Amino acid sequence: MRTKHEPDPFLMSSAAKPLPWSAIRLFAMDVDGILTDGTVAISSDGTETKAFSILDGMGLKRLEKAGVAVAWISGRASGATTIRAHELKIPHVIQGRTDKLAALQELAAQLGFGADACAYMGDDDIDAPAIAWAGVGITVPDAIEAAHAAAGYVTRRAAGHGAVREVCEHILAARRS
Repeated sequence: MRTKHEPDPFLMSSAAKPLPWSAIRLFAMDVDGILTDGTVAISSDGTETKAFSILDGMGLKRLEKAGVAVAWISGRASGATTIRAHELKIPHVIQGRTDKLAALQELAAQLGFGADACAYMGDDDIDAPAIAWAGVGITVPDAIEAAHAAAGYVTRRAAGHGAVREVCEHILAARRS
């Protein structure tokens, strides 16, 4: 058990220094494998379904209320993603962009943020450059190795099961301190 004075290793980077959660002004993330468990169900009629965590949605709404910009950057276009983003009123939804780093950098520049004000969460090799560029780069436990190598933080919770909410809570707690 950790003593009161020992740092929480889940709030630390792999270099054992505190992560700059309080600096985050933009939290951007991949969709499939981050907001979902990575499963895409396609019916014989071509309709697609995805399962999104209510916990994650509540965390994103709380971040927005606290003044943190939220963005979804997906390598594939999806009607299910569009509908969930509309439901949550996610202001920045970028779909069909496999160059996640370019998409993140363009959005950050539009919003007037540098890398240090951005957190990016992804799980695949196409996310790794954006994870590495962001001030706080994040992945999930079952991510591809390239994402793990780029990340400064790995969530305890699984993708699609509260991992995004976990990150939201870190950002919100840092803003309250």
